[in-house]
Amino acid sequence: MIAKLLRPAVLAAASLFAALGVAHAVDLKWAHVYEEGSSYHKCALWAADEIGKRTDGRVNITVFPASQLGNESDINEGLTIGSVDIIYTGPNFAERDYGPIAISDYPFMLKNYDHWKAYRDSDLFTDLAAGYKDATGHTVMAITWYGYRHVTSKFPILKPDDMKGLKIRVPDSPVMVMFPNAVGANPTPIAFAEVYLALQQGVVDAQENPLPTIKFKKFYEVQSNINLTGHIGNSLIIIVSDSAMGKIGDDAATVETVMKEAAAMCAEEINQAETDLVQWFRDEGIQVNEVDKQAFQDAVYPILTDESKVPYEKSHFERMQALAN
Repeated sequence: MIAKLLRPAVLAAASLFAALGVAHAVDLKWAHVYEEGSSYHKCALWAADEIGKRTDGRVNITVFPASQLGNESDINEGLTIGSVDIIYTGPNFAERDYGPIAISDYPFMLKNYDHWKAYRDSDLFTDLAAGYKDATGHTVMAITWYGYRHVTSKFPILKPDDMKGLKIRVPDSPVMVMFPNAVGANPTPIAFAEVYLALQQGVVDAQENPLPTIKFKKFYEVQSNINLTGHIGNSLIIIVSDSAMGKIGDDAATVETVMKEAAAMCAEEINQAETDLVQWFRDEGIQVNEVDKQAFQDAVYPILTDESKVPYEKSHFERMQALAN
């Protein structure tokens, strides 16, 4: 009897919540491996706050930095199993599910930052994002700049021969071992959170990352040389899981708009930091070395155009190079 009496009140309350938008409120987890003080985390926090405002609280995003919900492999898997809803990840990790999405991360693929921006805004990127969605069900919302990767070491590296036999930490992905393999180094995958200790303890002799990451993770404390190889122009993509997209519903366009704004803001900040940091490192007493970049390019280039050794098509490569003109 009591249940029968309460049912109309419960239904009325549900209708009121629906009218107010409360019934459509969804809580999402955004996971990444970068520290709380990083530009990526700050931009994610800004996006989460802005999305909450622009959706009148219907989409609530909590950001989990610094591998709190797992390393990069874990959070990529988490999109499918439902442990996370949104991630920052490198295209080189997304490559495991759809190879061509990683084309921008291949060695010496990008000429400069303007080339990357042209790619970001291109039909090529749109097509590759669609291919990733077809393969996984997940949506690539935006792409941001991570920076040009440079090799750090305990001695100068000026030409490819200087890397022969060098035990260098790289992320655990096929594209990341291509460059060290091409120059005769020994690529050693180690989780991002463990790199500093691996360098300090001599587990590896070198690592490679963009200048802002080298500074933020303090790798320069255990490496005396930064060698400006610029061998990869790295990106991060923001991916939203298929299940999260279903929950977001009509707010998807707003979420995408905000994420693109956040990604663009972050990219500009990282690009400026790259420009400023060379002198900062020198002021800190770190030896920053210019290298024979053409020699490094020559070692890698034959692989980039060999379809049997890369996951993208020749037409993708040609479209990418055309964007630099």
